[in-house]
Amino acid sequence: MPNIALSLVSEKAVTGATSLELVTQSQLEAKPAALKAWAASLGFEAKAGTVCPLPPQKGEAQTVLVGLGGKPVKENDPWWLAPVCEKLGVGTYYVKNAPSEAALAAGALGWALCHYKFDKYLSSEAPEKPVLALPGSINIQPILDQAKAISLVRDLVNTPTEDLGPADLQDAAEALAEEFLGTCSTIVGDDLLEENFPAIHVVGRAATVGREPRLIDLQWGDDTHPKVTLVGKGVCFDTGGLDLKTGGSMRLMKKDMGGAANALGLARLVMAAGLKIRLRVLIPAVENAVAGDSYRPGDVIATRKGLSVEIGNTDAEGRIVLCDALALACEEKPDLLMDFATLTGAARVALGADLPATYANDETLWQALEAGTQTAGDPLWRMPLWEGYDESLASPIADLCNISDGPMGGSITAALYLQRFIEPGIVWSHIDLFSWNPSVKPGRPKGGEAQAIRAVFSAIQSIFPQ
Repeated sequence: MPNIALSLVSEKAVTGATSLELVTQSQLEAKPAALKAWAASLGFEAKAGTVCPLPPQKGEAQTVLVGLGGKPVKENDPWWLAPVCEKLGVGTYYVKNAPSEAALAAGALGWALCHYKFDKYLSSEAPEKPVLALPGSINIQPILDQAKAISLVRDLVNTPTEDLGPADLQDAAEALAEEFLGTCSTIVGDDLLEENFPAIHVVGRAATVGREPRLIDLQWGDDTHPKVTLVGKGVCFDTGGLDLKTGGSMRLMKKDMGGAANALGLARLVMAAGLKIRLRVLIPAVENAVAGDSYRPGDVIATRKGLSVEIGNTDAEGRIVLCDALALACEEKPDLLMDFATLTGAARVALGADLPATYANDETLWQALEAGTQTAGDPLWRMPLWEGYDESLASPIADLCNISDGPMGGSITAALYLQRFIEPGIVWSHIDLFSWNPSVKPGRPKGGEAQAIRAVFSAIQSIFPQ
């Protein structure tokens, strides 16, 4: 992979960098006639993200005009510089007239992520990319930490299941714990039954030897600090089980561990920043495979909390593995509990690929998350924990069913299912995300994507002041 750490440097460390001069369409019109003629000859109209190299002047550094279009740059927009990075040649550049330091710092993240490429299976090396020089007043390290966290998420989601099964997800969590001096323990296979995680076991028991279900438990920080627990859905591949998916629906199911990937990415951000919290990350890691011992529609399964669950559909497996992990998380009464999951197609029908459906049982928590979206330019969209739909999870033979009795409100009923396993008084949020870019955008290649982690990181900082 290209070295993202080299994508940003301090202006103090370079000489002779090329100047990037930002111009709106109206500012271009006010330029001297000769310059406008030059720009016109190159087809430059100052549209957002376009560039126009100016003829070099003797004794002066090269200048490139960068179009802004007709709208001002948003201070929280991480992507406004990404199209520029994609169009420039190899070299070092600096922004001559940034709209603000905050906007430049935000744009630097998108610039860094233009250097990302998932090239694990490619025979050719990724091409070299341009470097952005930032003023000394901008701290580069937090920007690079964000880029590294996002790259971790992307790498994990992009990796095919052949190379990223439950054991490999465990390896990723252990490597993260080792890097930041945390701990990581795992309960594997039939030991899940001994330790009272029957729901995780039942979903993953049909997987082959070496891909047994497991519960990964990463911990970091001082036990005297506020407790923040993240739970990530780690379904490394989802066939749908006996309620088998179609080929088209199964095609992207390597990404069904996107919740776990995002939880680990957020954990990396927290640990790199040294936040004064006691962090715990719980990942139920399974493959929802098809075999003679697959769990069946109509089965009634046990859960850690003691609630019995009738299986209405084996393809609603994410909420089943999550419920045991959430029950464990609640046992130590964390100050904040959040789960991340590629849980429902219904959320994507409602909100598309870019907007994670977000549920919160606490208004103060939601206000912090909403503020985090604005600070980080990382969108979330609140959805209701509508009590009126809770009765649709009723079962005549168990405490509840894992699916509702109708096709509507699927993301809401999934959240309500999870809420059954949250103890009273626990501040909790559930984020139903896609973790995938369905198309190419500058700085955002098609494939695995981090979602919500920068907004949540900002929220954690505001809830637990450092």
